[in-house]
Amino acid sequence: MKITEIKVILTCPNDRNFLLVKVYTDDGLYGCGEGTLNGNEPVVAKAVEHMAPLLIGMDPQRIEDVWQFVYHWPYFRGGPVYAAALGAIDLALWDLKGKVAGLPVYQLLGGRCRRGAMVYTHASGRDVREAVDDVRKHLARGSKVVRIQQGPYGGSGTLRLEKPARGGIPPVEIFEPAPYLSSIVGFSELGDDVQLCHDAHERLSPVEAARLARELERFHLFFLEDLLRPEHPESFRLVRRASATPLAMGELFHSRWQLLPLLTEQLIDFIRIGPLHVGGLTEARKIAAVAETYQVKTAFHGAMDLGVIGQAAAVHLDVAIPNFGVQEWSDFHKFEQICEVLHSPCRLDDGYALPNEAAGLGVDIDEKAAARYPYKPAYMPLVRRQDGSMFVY
Repeated sequence: MKITEIKVILTCPNDRNFLLVKVYTDDGLYGCGEGTLNGNEPVVAKAVEHMAPLLIGMDPQRIEDVWQFVYHWPYFRGGPVYAAALGAIDLALWDLKGKVAGLPVYQLLGGRCRRGAMVYTHASGRDVREAVDDVRKHLARGSKVVRIQQGPYGGSGTLRLEKPARGGIPPVEIFEPAPYLSSIVGFSELGDDVQLCHDAHERLSPVEAARLARELERFHLFFLEDLLRPEHPESFRLVRRASATPLAMGELFHSRWQLLPLLTEQLIDFIRIGPLHVGGLTEARKIAAVAETYQVKTAFHGAMDLGVIGQAAAVHLDVAIPNFGVQEWSDFHKFEQICEVLHSPCRLDDGYALPNEAAGLGVDIDEKAAARYPYKPAYMPLVRRQDGSMFVY
């Protein structure tokens, strides 16, 4: 079997951009992958197109060899865009291998360790009352773990300036740590029977992060997510010393080497990588194995920017590894246009995501439907301080 063609598909159903890939073979089979990277899909598409000629003629069943080839051939390797491009190819090859074997991918990864993957969903509100009410709605729908975001700066901790978007440019959001930190402590009404998460979106200094972790400790959170920017993992030492609140990190990571200090020093409790964004299933299961050694569980990224195929791949890995913790969830099956383009997204059963039982990853791409929803320029929100400067830490 040889790779004969790699097709790149940019599409925007339900006003969400996706970068999809099909890898075709001389046997007439194809595998479906995804390189969606929020706000950067055209850049990832160019990276896939650039590497595609080198892959023609290679054996798609030699997944590890292809992964090593794609990772090492440019010499200047690494980076989130290139990792997403590699992830797109890798997911397509795992999908293809499952189709050749006639098995769902989780069977190729060793089979089930659990019936399904417990997920967490997102609740938010402008104040404590709204956020608590939204949490209860999620619990009533079967969620076992809920991420709560609340405060006068909105569910994301920011104040959105509602200026009309121009050419995909989003409104500017304003963030200030002081009002955020003073407003976020309001979970006591829900009690200890609810498993809650909270996401700080990498917007705190080490001292502010330590303060928040200490103040939230009495609420017994499931975890506190992305407190610090990824460039300085050593800052987690201060947070760890300040609190026993479980910590999660990794949404913006794109390689195992970024994670090593956090794992070897046991500075986090959950690893938040997206399998797609670290180079696919081939790399994500290696990272999960290293994390297991240090008693760190997975909590794979799964917001809309991971995409339907990316989320399906994560769920296949979730059910096959021993140190699974929780899976972030996006309910793609509720979006009609997305389901036209990407058939059979994963579904929930009583708060658990179930992998598709079809051969491969179980998600197919309808190219004609994708063409009906052409790519729309879109960028990530711009975050500034109240004085107008860019928000950086």
